[in-house]
Amino acid sequence: MTPERRERLLSVLNKRQAGLTVVLENVFDPHNISAVMRTCDAVGIQDVYVLNTRIARHKKWGVRSSSGASKWMTVHQFTDTATCVAALRQKYEKIYTTHLAADSVSLYDINFTGSIALVFGNEQEGVSDEMRALCDGNFIIPQMGVIKSLNISVACAVSIYEALRQKTIAGHYEQKSLPDAQFNALLEQWGFEEDDM
Repeated sequence: MTPERRERLLSVLNKRQAGLTVVLENVFDPHNISAVMRTCDAVGIQDVYVLNTRIARHKKWGVRSSSGASKWMTVHQFTDTATCVAALRQKYEKIYTTHLAADSVSLYDINFTGSIALVFGNEQEGVSDEMRALCDGNFIIPQMGVIKSLNISVACAVSIYEALRQKTIAGHYEQKSLPDAQFNALLEQWGFEEDDM
């Protein structure tokens, strides 16, 4: 690995955020998943969770829309909701789902300076009842138009850029966040990836 490449990888890894993740539940279109991964990479999310309980496990993502982002992400795949949530509880203090309900809070009222997982449901039905029952609450993205829904990749982008805004103000991007073991393992793994950064 050249010194320049090492510096670039260290710069990226130093900004990865251990306290923020995205969960995609039964998202049908692999291109939507890839678009989400690309945005996650852009804001410094390393771990992404993909839960498939109603559809077949994804074998690959839509490469064109991700521009290869998936190879820079750590993707955790699950086929059982309770197992997925248990894994999330080991790393994240709060789990919020995107769901329009009487008790939903605005995206802009969430404190992203803590450790948070955001769950996005599938393109037709949203987040499942089972998942919502296991989470800490629901949030909505304020919208002023007639149509009260956004494409999943757009909804995710809006949400995690609000997290980036809050985390930037709180200084989270100025200090290493990933655990040492994960940081070092990724540095070694990425050092052997093809150079398309």
